[in-house]
Amino acid sequence: MDMNLLGQRAKQSSYVLASLSTARKNEAITKIADILQDSVQEILEANATDLKNARESGIGEAMLDRLMLNEKRVNDILSDMRKVVLLDDPVGSEYDSRVLPNGLKLLKRRVPLGVVGVIYEARPNVTVDITSLCLKTGNACILRGGRETFNTNAVIVRIIQRGLEAAGLPAASVQYIEDPDRAYVTELLHLDKYVDMIIPRGGAKLHMLCKHESTIPVIIGGFGVGHIFVDESADQERALDVIENSKIQKPSACNSVDTILVHRNIASSFIPKLAARMTEKKVRMVCHGEALAYASSVAGSMVTEGKEEDFATEWLSLCMNVAVVDGLDQVISHMQKYEACHSDAILTNDHANALRFVNEAGSACAYVNASTRFSDGAQFGLGAEVAISTQKLHARGPMGLVELTSYKWIIEGDYAVRS
Repeated sequence: MDMNLLGQRAKQSSYVLASLSTARKNEAITKIADILQDSVQEILEANATDLKNARESGIGEAMLDRLMLNEKRVNDILSDMRKVVLLDDPVGSEYDSRVLPNGLKLLKRRVPLGVVGVIYEARPNVTVDITSLCLKTGNACILRGGRETFNTNAVIVRIIQRGLEAAGLPAASVQYIEDPDRAYVTELLHLDKYVDMIIPRGGAKLHMLCKHESTIPVIIGGFGVGHIFVDESADQERALDVIENSKIQKPSACNSVDTILVHRNIASSFIPKLAARMTEKKVRMVCHGEALAYASSVAGSMVTEGKEEDFATEWLSLCMNVAVVDGLDQVISHMQKYEACHSDAILTNDHANALRFVNEAGSACAYVNASTRFSDGAQFGLGAEVAISTQKLHARGPMGLVELTSYKWIIEGDYAVRS
């Protein structure tokens, strides 16, 4: 595979996309969604092959769940794609306008990034999400999914390219690296002549590889150990509902909770309730310190004793840490130690504690009395997302349309010269 040729084609396509009207971009997204809808069976057959290969290679249940497609999941993905059509197009919007004392008129205008490279693992929905977001913002994209999703992604991209051609746009607007050799990931990370941004979606190893290898700016997204702190003032029954949703609604998601921290003053009453609820939902609890005794008396075999390194684990399954803390000082310290950067929550009826948590948590998404599962582009009203950024650059949290644009300064004068 000639990666330079891939880059050249993407760059040329980006020039075409950058000049499109919003109407043309929306027509293309709709056309692609229609063709994908007509090709559901083709997609599911490819996905069945990937699932069979994944099971034979011993891939865990959490990864299998991320990989698996069925008709409902495909329909949900396409529904999100069609919602992007309804969103405002940020490209061309102008802001921060001003007139300087010398008469110059200044403003910023949003423009596409150009070419976006996205590296991701076992989530074929990402292929469709990125396509819709990049097309809406006038960006071309080069995609590299995980080995375990090879057949599914390859088929989806071929269908997308048929849709692009049917819409009168370059097929190379969306390209896929159809070779599982990891050497091509390194090559992509060095295509700085053609690619303007790299977005990795996956685990810590992928993020480190991109940060160390890339000669292109990288926005890290997707990995993070999620925390919920149950304050002594929390409504305990309603807190259980939030924790259940944060863990159960989709355990394999990056915004599912991994660690529950419980205030010492309510630990003896709350943790047994938590253990009963989690046992009912078949969640294994990894309990630390005195939380072990409180949970074991109720949950028995569903409880194991935790080790220090468990606090750094993103479980992505029906498993979570439980620990007792003295208060908010210890919570903040714990979250800093384990680099909480994704989605974290406080359950409390104390406004001062809620305010302090929001101000001091290093999370991209900091919640008060709400499930961490809301960290999602569609849930935030952004449409589909390309990633959830955990960095502190221009993009943070769910990356929607605006985060896939840059801006240029527009300066207008009356034949102005500098004195």
